[in-house]
Amino acid sequence: MAATSSPPIRILLVDDSELVRAGLRALLSGDARLALVGEAGSVAEAIEASGRLAPDVILLDIRLPDGTGFDACRRILQRQPDVRVLVLTSVVDESMVDEAIRAGTHGYLLKEINARGLVQAILDVADGKSILDPAITARVLQLVRSGSGSAGANLATLSTQERRVLACIAAGKTNKEAGAELGLSEKTVKNYLGNIFEKLHVTRRAQAAALFAQEKRIPG
Repeated sequence: MAATSSPPIRILLVDDSELVRAGLRALLSGDARLALVGEAGSVAEAIEASGRLAPDVILLDIRLPDGTGFDACRRILQRQPDVRVLVLTSVVDESMVDEAIRAGTHGYLLKEINARGLVQAILDVADGKSILDPAITARVLQLVRSGSGSAGANLATLSTQERRVLACIAAGKTNKEAGAELGLSEKTVKNYLGNIFEKLHVTRRAQAAALFAQEKRIPG
């Protein structure tokens, strides 16, 4: 592949499976836009390696021997807020997606994703976008529908400011971070979020984020 004009995206791979890491290592090494700078197999190793290597993107599994990927994510982002974190897991669970959003991750992908899709997701996350795997979106939406019986209200019911708040939440921002970006107090963001949940007939951030992600995929 021809050399690119910009430096490659520096990636830290965090997974407790040596086999998974070997497969991802082989995949990533074939693209000149990406550079695998390190690997880790635990929360402690991930935090240490991230501080030492200063990656642009961390590919992070959820299940680690000394905690969860969410533990690692929170602690890494406290020290290195500019790092982008992309969860890569085999777990499809609404509560996990919800916790991932609360932890500040910038994407949630399933390990079933193909090589091309993974590379594109890394590029997108490094470029500031947030990624929610379509299969996860579909699963969360299915749970929303089965739980509420209403299939979720259309996002058109939201006000402009509510949509701005939802966009921040779907991007993994906390209420405090969303408030700082929008010039609102943390309490005001919480109030907006309550209104959003009520209008969309949901109770979790993951559900609202899934509805937001689904709308962005529908041409209009």
